[in-house]
Amino acid sequence: MKAASLLLLSFVLFLSTLASVAQEERYYKGNLHTHSYWSDGDEFPEMIMQWYKNKGYDFVALSDHNTIAEGEKWKTIPKDSLYQDAFRQYLEKYGEDWVKYRQDSTGTHVKLKALSEFRTLFEEEEKFLIFRAEEVTSYLEGKAVHIGAINVQEYIEPREGSTIVELIQNNIDAIREQSERTGEPILQHLNHPNFTYAITAEDIIQIDGERFFEVFNGHPYVNNYGDSIHDSTEKIWDQVNIAYLNTGKPIMYGLATDDSHHYHKFGSKYSNAGRGWVMVKSDKLHPHSLMEAMESGDFYSTTGVELESVTFENNILSVKIKAEEGVTYTTEFITAHEDDSQTETVKTIEGTEAAFRLPKDHLFVRAKITSSKLKENPYKEGDVEVAWTQPFLPEN
Repeated sequence: MKAASLLLLSFVLFLSTLASVAQEERYYKGNLHTHSYWSDGDEFPEMIMQWYKNKGYDFVALSDHNTIAEGEKWKTIPKDSLYQDAFRQYLEKYGEDWVKYRQDSTGTHVKLKALSEFRTLFEEEEKFLIFRAEEVTSYLEGKAVHIGAINVQEYIEPREGSTIVELIQNNIDAIREQSERTGEPILQHLNHPNFTYAITAEDIIQIDGERFFEVFNGHPYVNNYGDSIHDSTEKIWDQVNIAYLNTGKPIMYGLATDDSHHYHKFGSKYSNAGRGWVMVKSDKLHPHSLMEAMESGDFYSTTGVELESVTFENNILSVKIKAEEGVTYTTEFITAHEDDSQTETVKTIEGTEAAFRLPKDHLFVRAKITSSKLKENPYKEGDVEVAWTQPFLPEN
C-alpha cells in the first residue's frame, strides 16, 4: 500500500511538472497591421499568411481597411505582368478547386477567400494564429485617422466627428462597445499619427481609453521621424504618457508594425512586410492570452533586435539582448521626472546587458536598444535595427 501511495504521489508530481512546463511563458512574434487584396494590399491573403508563417511569425492580424474579410469580394488583377505572374503562382499553389476566377475582355477576376475559409490552412495550436482585425478608417478634411481593432467579432462601421479628437474618440468608443457587447476582448491601437500629420500629442492627450499606439510603422509615408516642425512618433509617445500619468490615465504602450501593402515590389518606396513587429510574453498562443499580456505591457517592439529578457523588479529595469556575432548594442534608459514635460536619456550602456534603477520621483522608465546592424529593406535608408521596451512605472 505504501509503495502504491508513493507511486501515485510521484505520478501526481510528474503531472504537476508537465503542467508547469506547459504554462511557462515565452515570447511570441507577431505583426498587428497587415493588408491584402481585401482592401489596398496587392496580394492574396493566403500568400501573405504563408509568407509570415514561413518567416517564423507566431501570429498575424489581417487588418484591411473597413472590412473583416467576410462575404463575397472579387478582385480584378492588374494587367501588369508582375501581378499576372503572381496570380498564376497563386493558382498553381492552391489549384483550380480552390481558386474561383473568370477571365474576359476586361481582365482576370478572382473571388477572394474569406478569413473563415483560409485560416484553417495555416492555424496550428502553439504554432500560428490569425487575428480577425479591421483598420477602422476615417478622414476629416483630408487628414487620416486609422485605428487598428484586433480580435473584432464583426465589422465596425467607422464613426464620424467634427474634430480629430472627436473622430478618434468616437471610433475608440465603437470598438469598446463591440467588446462589451460580445464579451470578447478587442485590442485597439492608434495607427501612424504622423501620416498626413493628422494627429498630434495634444490630440491624443484628450482621448479617453487610448492604450496602444504605433511608435514605429513600416509604411514609407507615415513620417515616423517627424520633420523640422513635427515631432517624431517616439517623442509623441513620451509626451502623451507624461500627460496621461499626470492626470491619472493608464500608460500608453508602443507598437512596431509592418503596415504591409506591397508584396511584389521592394524598397524604401514600398510598404513591405518584415519591418516591425511585437514580441509578446505569454503562456500560450491564444487571442485572450496574447491580449491580456499586451494590456499588462508584457511585450516589446522591434525592427530586428531580439531580447532574451526584460524585467522590472524593485524599480530596476533590466534588459538582456540576444546578441548576434559582430553586432554591437547600445541601450538608452529614458525617463520623465514627475515635474518635467519632456523625457531625457539618463543612462547609456554599451553591451548585451543593461540595467537602471528608476527613482521614485520619476513617472516611468523605458529602454531603447539600438544595434549596429543595418536593417534589411529598411523603412528609411541607413536605418539600423532597434527595439523598444514598454514604459514601467515606479513600484511603491
